[in-house]
Amino acid sequence: MKKIVCLLLLLVGSGCSSYSKQSSDPQNKETGKIKVLSSIAMIDDIVGEIAGDRVEHSALIIGEIDPHSYELVKGDDERIDQATLVFFNGLNLEHGASLQHKLLSHSFAMALGDLLLQAHPEQVLFEQGQPDPHIWMDVSLWMHIVDPISKALSLKDPEGREFYEGRANALKEKMRHFHEELTHKMQNIPQEKRYLVTSHDAFSYFTRAYLALEGEKQSGAWRKRFAAPEGLAPEGQLGIADLQKIVDYLREYRIHVVFPESNVSKDSLQKIVLACRAKNQNIHFSQKPLYGDSMGARGTPSGNYLGMIEHNAQVLIEEWE
Repeated sequence: MKKIVCLLLLLVGSGCSSYSKQSSDPQNKETGKIKVLSSIAMIDDIVGEIAGDRVEHSALIIGEIDPHSYELVKGDDERIDQATLVFFNGLNLEHGASLQHKLLSHSFAMALGDLLLQAHPEQVLFEQGQPDPHIWMDVSLWMHIVDPISKALSLKDPEGREFYEGRANALKEKMRHFHEELTHKMQNIPQEKRYLVTSHDAFSYFTRAYLALEGEKQSGAWRKRFAAPEGLAPEGQLGIADLQKIVDYLREYRIHVVFPESNVSKDSLQKIVLACRAKNQNIHFSQKPLYGDSMGARGTPSGNYLGMIEHNAQVLIEEWE
């Protein structure tokens, strides 16, 4: 936590002189570029949008791997140690013991979600006392990580400050426009259809931002529009009570489709669908999965952050309209 506070002080122009010593920073000896490592692809994509090819950047957890339970594998220690800057989500997303320890022990690691919680505590959701880490599911929230990344890059690479700031401002405008367009698009779907059931509890921010009525956002009634059999991390076992709760929810709101997620087992949803069909409830799986804790393959339309969110929106629209 001291390192995060130190980083915060630097971002507002104070303290921690050791952070600004360029000479001690790991760099690629051939290119001279600083190395930036992000825990998840959604952060790495934002880094790339801001930094372009001015830095070397990559994500630690890629593909269909669950970031909630990720533990270090061979080579991860070296990648983290060699990074000039490390960005991670925080809010207890990366709670695998070995990964969490390594992130917190790095000299220049920044927990972006924790910064959001400090600056805008009213915007961060909690479930059973635990923060919901899936803040990237609301583009207007994810936009808040742009400036901290830009400022951290500028501190490590002062000559690139104008470059980073210009691209950061352009990215925020792009994200702001995307958020407004997506809100309009989803609100055009009849409100009685905007009830979402997915594999695990990753879509609360999406629901609040894009599916709820304005009054529901203010009152907290938006929560009725989303349900999932598994919690914030898809690690638990589905009990009989959990199963019945979702079955009752589907019946109450006359929901006819459930949405699997690309990197989460379908087992829980399969049990729910079978239980519904046994009671003559017409329930089916969406043929296309949603992206919750991962993005699509690199180079595909859903292989970048905004493309991932757009994919999710289109899948919902196709099933609901």
